[in-house]
Amino acid sequence: MLRHVMTGAALALALGSGWAGAQDYTLRATANSNETDEDYDGLVVFKDYVEKASNGAIEVELFIGTQLCSNGTECLQGVADGSIDIFVTTSGGAAGIFPYIQVFDLPYLMRSDRVAEAVLTDDSFTKLLRDKALEDSGGMIRIMTIGNTGGWRNFANTQKRIATPEDLQGMKIRTVVADLPQELVSTLGASPTPIPWPELFTSLQTGVVDGTKNGITDIMGMKFTDAGLTHMTLDGHAYMAAIWVMNNDRFQSMPEDLKRVVANGFYNLQQATFASPKRKQIDAYAAFADAGGEVYNPTSDEMEAFRAAVDPVYDWFAQNVDGGEEVLQSLRDSVATAEEQIDAKLSAEME
Repeated sequence: MLRHVMTGAALALALGSGWAGAQDYTLRATANSNETDEDYDGLVVFKDYVEKASNGAIEVELFIGTQLCSNGTECLQGVADGSIDIFVTTSGGAAGIFPYIQVFDLPYLMRSDRVAEAVLTDDSFTKLLRDKALEDSGGMIRIMTIGNTGGWRNFANTQKRIATPEDLQGMKIRTVVADLPQELVSTLGASPTPIPWPELFTSLQTGVVDGTKNGITDIMGMKFTDAGLTHMTLDGHAYMAAIWVMNNDRFQSMPEDLKRVVANGFYNLQQATFASPKRKQIDAYAAFADAGGEVYNPTSDEMEAFRAAVDPVYDWFAQNVDGGEEVLQSLRDSVATAEEQIDAKLSAEME
């Protein structure tokens, strides 16, 4: 009889925990990209981990492209109302709702992948953004993690080599509609020209714009070299952050063990998106060279000139973006800590 009682208790515990193998949760995840994109790589890793680690209690359905929503604003609204569980947005895509997320478009704040990854893996800065997004969305949109989508933004154009800020004077540079990228381009003496992404190829080809600020994988994925874009400057002015959000009610509805699985799944997703652009850009740069493209790496003095030229952009962000000063200071503090720790490790490794 004791054996039967214990067996029944164990069965009840297994059923109550949600780990009995039955599918208890279905998460609808979407990205406005395609299957060659880093966002897709991250979602595949997330789906694989979460479904296995939950013993099938969680199923993740992937919707790649515009099946569920067509742009950042529409998709974020879907997350807020619960029709979408998980979505990835860029700073430009989220700026209309969370303007301070444009902090990732501020230039030259993070010097390398190693620094950026340390900042985004340490939760101090990310938690501030998470708390602000929850407050501003009425507790509905939760930032789960921040990864990468395409490496670093660099200036690329159809006209000439850009080695100094003066070389950008008078050029028409494509930007997204968000305020900060336009402010940056204007500060450097160029003319910001908001152009929808699908129209950029023709705009380069016809001279509506002279250049753009994108990562190499995006440039070669769209074959912009065929439109005459053959000059790229590796100034790395902005880390192409991917902000992964989830409906907060959906997340909080899960038991603690499954919430832990989902949180770990987003960590694995983040790591996958950190790695993916580094591998893909090798072939992309090779293809750029094969198409007649020139890649220029600015000297340390030239980079210092770029950094000095954009100082007014930081003041503009702090003064004109709601929550901007607090978010900028938090990022700077996280960067300083990361740089100190990384430099100490490098010194120890080189002894």
